[in-house]
Amino acid sequence: MVRGMTTAPASKARISKAVIPAAGLGTRFLPATKATPKEMLPVVDKPAIQYVVEEAVAAGLSDVLMVTGRNKRPLEDHFDRNYELEEVLRHKGDEKKLSKVQESSDLATMHYVRQGDPRGLGHAVLAAAPHVGDQPFAVLLGDDLIDPRDPLLMRMTQVQEELGGSVIALMEVEPEQIHLYGCAEAAPTEEGDVVKVSGLVEKPDTEEAPSNLAIIGRYVLDPAVFDVLSKTEPGRGNEIQLTDALQTLAENPSLGGPVHGVVFRGRRYDTGDRGDYLRAIVRLACEREDLGPEFRDWLRDFVGKEL
Repeated sequence: MVRGMTTAPASKARISKAVIPAAGLGTRFLPATKATPKEMLPVVDKPAIQYVVEEAVAAGLSDVLMVTGRNKRPLEDHFDRNYELEEVLRHKGDEKKLSKVQESSDLATMHYVRQGDPRGLGHAVLAAAPHVGDQPFAVLLGDDLIDPRDPLLMRMTQVQEELGGSVIALMEVEPEQIHLYGCAEAAPTEEGDVVKVSGLVEKPDTEEAPSNLAIIGRYVLDPAVFDVLSKTEPGRGNEIQLTDALQTLAENPSLGGPVHGVVFRGRRYDTGDRGDYLRAIVRLACEREDLGPEFRDWLRDFVGKEL
């Protein structure tokens, strides 16, 4: 049990479903994303979306719903079987590559739903309601890759199962960066990495931000969020903001339990813009046992000569 957390009734429902919104156009990566979904851009030798699904599975969430849009068929193909390719590799006796090809199709039970007219993250989450039903569920955004050595999502599901309500992932950022994120107003608890959230603001001006706790792309949500989202008016950017719905739940715990935050201090790789995407690839490649030693030697030599 989470120590020092007795302010809300425990939820006994076992979380098994993950929702991954993947309907965005990826305009920051044009022209690469003109015909290729941004979620399929490679991070070393796997598409970014596979890291996200692997994280969900590692946390015990074996049922994955991907909320997609137009031109996202490659996502479905990646997590489906490719019998022709598998047969070619089997015929060549290349078991290593065959295993890698089959890995993505064996990861989880995958489902897909179209968001239709994209109207924000809250709208994408609402599209998952028929699949999720009345059980708590997780939402994972593809721009944030969490290192598997730092099991954030597993910690969040633990907190949710003990306390009920919803749990969001938070990370401390420099105050001048908070305008890039949703921001939480929160009070500490006896558990060092858990805070009680009382308010949320989407991308506040620096001088108006209630803290430097930024919301990153992991949520474990009570199904009450669907009813709240269905009544949430478009907010910032004329989109239905998940942050606004969570603000309602934080202010009115009777609607669906409290909102807590897990403050993450581990390794996070941001693939949301070009510079961070490149840095994520370099960091992950450096840490790979099969690539790291040689790549690090080359990188040292390259940096030494170029800088």
